[in-house]
Amino acid sequence: MLSTMQDVPLTITSLFRHGARVHRRSKVVTFDGASTSEATFAEVADRAERLAGALRRLGLGAGDVVGTFMWNNQEHLEAYFGVPCMGAVLHTLNLRLFPEQLVHVVNQAGDKVILVNSSVVGALAAVSAQLRTVEHYVLVDDGPVDEQALGALGSVVRYEDLLAAEAPGADWPDIDERSAAAMCYTSGTTGDPKGVVYSHRSTFLHAFAYNNASNLTIGERDRAVVIVPMFHVNAWGWPYVGWMCGSDLVMPGRFLQGEPLVKLFEMTKATVSAGVPTIWSEVLRYVEANPGHDLSSLRGLVSGGSALPGSLVDGFDKLGIRMLQGWGMTETSPVCAVSEPPGEADTWDRGWRLRTGRVIPGVEMRIVKDDGSEAPWDGKSTGEVEVRGPWITGSYYMDPAPEKFHDGWLRTGDIGSIDDHGFLSISDRLKDVIKSGGEWISSVELENVLMGHPEVAEAAVVGVPDDKWGERPLAVVVRNDGSSLGAADLRSWLEGRVAKWWIPERWTFIDAVPKTSVGKFDKKVLRARESAGDLVVEQAG
Repeated sequence: MLSTMQDVPLTITSLFRHGARVHRRSKVVTFDGASTSEATFAEVADRAERLAGALRRLGLGAGDVVGTFMWNNQEHLEAYFGVPCMGAVLHTLNLRLFPEQLVHVVNQAGDKVILVNSSVVGALAAVSAQLRTVEHYVLVDDGPVDEQALGALGSVVRYEDLLAAEAPGADWPDIDERSAAAMCYTSGTTGDPKGVVYSHRSTFLHAFAYNNASNLTIGERDRAVVIVPMFHVNAWGWPYVGWMCGSDLVMPGRFLQGEPLVKLFEMTKATVSAGVPTIWSEVLRYVEANPGHDLSSLRGLVSGGSALPGSLVDGFDKLGIRMLQGWGMTETSPVCAVSEPPGEADTWDRGWRLRTGRVIPGVEMRIVKDDGSEAPWDGKSTGEVEVRGPWITGSYYMDPAPEKFHDGWLRTGDIGSIDDHGFLSISDRLKDVIKSGGEWISSVELENVLMGHPEVAEAAVVGVPDDKWGERPLAVVVRNDGSSLGAADLRSWLEGRVAKWWIPERWTFIDAVPKTSVGKFDKKVLRARESAGDLVVEQAG
């Protein structure tokens, strides 16, 4: 027996129409570092329709790829809808990729048009001669432009001129929900970045699953600050979730440091936001160093991308701002788990919120041990985390990479355990776990405990060769300004907080931990610097 239900495709066009009609009065707010500009959802929808018409006039059609080289702003949101709703594919280009990686992803994806903010024209112009498929560049004004770099691009049209030439309204095509809507490349910490292509169906389902009651649910009364770069995994889905439910969407542009973000939160009376721990550390340090700021409008924050230090949770708790942790990957659209405490616990329970996250509906998760067997959900048994579901990739674009998949499941490369509440706790990355004397040391746990010290701004831990134990941890520490904290002090801090044999003997103090293009600690760089003798390592203990 078949159902009697209507067979309506799950598409971004459906989300777009809903937000444009039902939430037409909601606002998109863009920050320029000093002030903000606003447009209603109805106005943004009109411009997204004009953008689709302009792209058709430039010769683009179904399946063609449109790149964006942009910050988080209103025009980028217009592309988030205008491009996939016309049947083309949105390719968000990471502004922080190395030049050779940028060339690789544009050429492999086959971008025909690239929308570029004027503030980053130089980075794109530097590689434009190597981009084989690009026919047009569209300049989106967000400040002064390097005219020499602009000239190097060749065929350039201005975004506002394109839109002005189009009539309002759009006749959106019927789209197969399984067709490509957008694509994003991994951050490429090892080898070339790998492409992941999201479907209309996967994006639609991800938006609904992410915004559920077991999460930091967003509604029409919210003002959501979209800090996660829109070039990184669809900004964790926030633009689509916010548009769907009618929350005001606040775009910070390129102003992502502590001071301007605090200013933006105050100006806009922001209620929710999401970002990586390094962003939240900057915000918290600025607020602590400059008392008197009013962040009382903020009801919740989400942290993701790397493990959430307890010191951040504690710091924001003191401000009355509840912080949750989320987990996912480029390959998973990305959200798979969020650390909203279970019903039996207080919603402010610190222990639950510091876990990696509870599996959200639609995601299946398992822990696979070294022998290939599945570990029980007992909160103790560890192995590699594997996931599957309707918004999780089954391959990479033009790169099947069979070693990354296992019987239809994605191998995440994370090591962790799951308890009987369905909470995931990640102890390390498979490539980062330190194997000392045949036993594992969690670099993530060591980092979190170190960053709990009041004089530590950042801490990363990597494994280095050891003649006796095979491998031992090296702690790389960034002290707060004015601190004279030493290795002996930190060894004492770790005693009683981690297993004694985990405590590092090797320490180095630097000005800043190198970051990947999406703000994570770049341990590959740290290992290379240690191997080259570029770090001053002191022995203690």
